Amino acid sequence: MSEKLWIFDTTLRDGEQVPGCQLNTQEKIVVAKALEELGVDIIEAGFPISSPGDFNSVVEISKAVSNPIICALSRAVEKDIEVAAQALKFAKKGRIHTGIGVSPYHIQYKLRSTPDDIIRRGVAAVKYAKRFVEDVEFYAEDAGRSEPDFLCKIIEEVIKAGATVVNIPDTTGYCLPEQYGGIVANLKNNVPNIDKAIISTHCHNDLGMATANTVAGVQQGARQVEVTINGIGERAGNTSMEEVVMAIKCHQSIPVHTDIQTPRIYKTSRLVSKLMNMPVQPNKAIVGRNAFAHSSGIHQDGVLKHRENYEIIDPKEVGVEESSIVLTARSGRAALKHHLDALGVELEGDALREVYEAFLILADSKRDIGRKDLMGLVGKYMDESNFIELGEVSYSSNGEIQAKVSLTIGEEAHQAVSSGNGPVDAVLKAIEKIVKPQVDLEEFLIQAITHGSDDVAKVHMRLIMGEKPYYGFSSNTDIVLASAQAFVDALNKIPVKEYTTA
Repeated sequence: MSEKLWIFDTTLRDGEQVPGCQLNTQEKIVVAKALEELGVDIIEAGFPISSPGDFNSVVEISKAVSNPIICALSRAVEKDIEVAAQALKFAKKGRIHTGIGVSPYHIQYKLRSTPDDIIRRGVAAVKYAKRFVEDVEFYAEDAGRSEPDFLCKIIEEVIKAGATVVNIPDTTGYCLPEQYGGIVANLKNNVPNIDKAIISTHCHNDLGMATANTVAGVQQGARQVEVTINGIGERAGNTSMEEVVMAIKCHQSIPVHTDIQTPRIYKTSRLVSKLMNMPVQPNKAIVGRNAFAHSSGIHQDGVLKHRENYEIIDPKEVGVEESSIVLTARSGRAALKHHLDALGVELEGDALREVYEAFLILADSKRDIGRKDLMGLVGKYMDESNFIELGEVSYSSNGEIQAKVSLTIGEEAHQAVSSGNGPVDAVLKAIEKIVKPQVDLEEFLIQAITHGSDDVAKVHMRLIMGEKPYYGFSSNTDIVLASAQAFVDALNKIPVKEYTTA
């Protein structure tokens, strides 16, 4: 029978240490509630003594959520611990997370101390924290580079002092999986009272090993993992929650289970990305834009025949509606036919062969093949009445931003005027006045392609309609125009009968 693996989410503490990604208290509460719905067991809500804002966030998160344990970080300093306890006064279940550096680097160069003094200070911190809460976690900072015998000794002593969880951080992301797993195994085998506490992993991604090290720790007996949504965190980041959870779900040979509601993973990922203004890299495992996208003809054909030919995870398991079959010069006939079927054009035999050959020539010269391109290839086979073409785009500011947009849909011309918070918002709202799909603009990214005041901006958009994603792309020196073009590009990929016009 599998054991429970406790999910300790530190998105709001370690994850928020990413430069430029700080959240205010209300935003942290939104994330905390999403983490509760996701099913995390412990939320590390902040480092209360570090700032009044962090203190207040721990207080308010403690009030806002009920099920997870709320954890507050402290150093092995009495004042830190007192402030952490004060911040947790409204928590239904509170935990103080205290600790100290244990590697030779930290002992000698950071703390300018001795091993015996480090043990004394660690034990004293745990004992002091136990005055305020029963649940005390001890972190042995930089355990990944510590001396094995010393690590065993300090872990034994803090458990005697009352630590309920012992955290073994690979603070600098130094370890290889076999090394980190070996550290956990050494503790299991050589700390006499290790059964009195839960071993926790806390791995950083400096060498790209965070998930692998965390899983190795679990395989050797760790039963709590410290993770962040999207793997955000100091430097190269922390262990990605979604990667660990899905690795364990895929590999039933690892005898643990979690309470994570995996269909909520993608939604939570996008929430954190949006609030922290930190885009998820397209090739990010589990939640990246390309995680379930296929462009190779061989892969596309295999996935269309049987998903598990090339996907070990059903996209729906993590909250993604379906895989993406992306048309490129490497796509095969199966992928092209898949897209043509979605447009209501059913081609077989010579007709499909003719269109496919023309498609390959076009795909060699274009990065992204959209509905307009397909219509050009198969125009004689389909109804073009719903194709949207962007015309005039203009905007002005007289106290408020107003935009005017002209669209041609099929052979009909349309115009609309709208106001907004800015020119991009106003233009998109004007387009929505004409075209009435029930879409949500879930992702909107602007990237500079060139350098200088005449930069070319590349805009990427992801629209959601009926839980299905539709992507739009464009590039232009005018960001407003590029945004309008990308929006229309995405709308044109929605199947013909899915939207109406005003």
